[in-house]
Amino acid sequence: MLLAAYDEQLRGGGESLAGETASVDGPVVRVEYPRRGFVSYRSLEGLAGDELDALIARQRDFFAAKGQPVEWKTRGHDLPADLPDRLIAAGFVSEERETVVIAESADLVERLRGRDVVEGVVIRRTTEYADFVRIAAMESEVWGEDWSWLADELVRRSGVEPTDVFVAEVDGRVVAAAWAVYKKGTDFTGLWGGSTLAEWRGRGIYKALVAVRAARAIELGYRYLQVDASDDSSPILQRLGFLAVTTTTPYVYTPSS
Repeated sequence: MLLAAYDEQLRGGGESLAGETASVDGPVVRVEYPRRGFVSYRSLEGLAGDELDALIARQRDFFAAKGQPVEWKTRGHDLPADLPDRLIAAGFVSEERETVVIAESADLVERLRGRDVVEGVVIRRTTEYADFVRIAAMESEVWGEDWSWLADELVRRSGVEPTDVFVAEVDGRVVAAAWAVYKKGTDFTGLWGGSTLAEWRGRGIYKALVAVRAARAIELGYRYLQVDASDDSSPILQRLGFLAVTTTTPYVYTPSS
C-alpha cells in the first residue's frame, strides 16, 4: 500500500518542485531546476532496447545543450532491470544509493511522544532569511564544503511549495536544522535536512526534529512522512517506525566544459 501510494503520488509530475519549468517526453517529466536538470517518471513499462536508449540520450542532450548536468532518479523496484546499465552506457554516473522510508504521521507522533523536547536545546520554526544563512553555515561545517547556496534555496522552495524550516539552537548557536515540504494534492510530507553538528549528535535532537515535523504534518492534514534516507539515517528512522519501501539512486550526467 505504501509503495503504491508513493509511486502514484510522488513520482512523475508529483515529484518536481511546484513552479519549475517542466516538459514531458513520453513517460518522463523533465524539470529545469536552477542548478541542474532532473528527470522523473512513474513507469517505463514497455520501453526497452534502442527505444529506451534514445529516451535516455534525449534527456542527456537536452541539458547538455544548456551546459547543465542532469539527474535521472531511479528506484530499486523499477523496470526494466537493466536501466542503470543503460544510463551508465550513456555517460551517467551513479551517486549514493538511499533508502525510501515512509511512516504514518500519527504513528510517529505517538511513538515520539515526549521526545520533541531536548534539554538545553531550543527548537523553533523559522521563516527568517538570517536563520537560513545560519543554517547554511551549519551545513557547511557539517559537510566540510560550501553550502551557502542553501539559504536562497530555502527561500525559493518556501515560495513555491508549502515548507516549514525548523532550527535547533543552543545558546543562540545553530546546532541542527531540518525542513518539511508538504506536497499539495498528496498525502505526503517530505522530510529533508536533519544535519547536526558532530558534538551535538546522540542527544536526541534528530528525533526531536522528526517529532516536531510529524506533529506539524498532522496539523496540516498530511497522512504520511517520507524520507530519502542515507545509510546513516535509515536505521535510525526504521527504529522510529518508518518502513523501507524501495531504494533510490541518482544517476547524473555532467557535460564536459
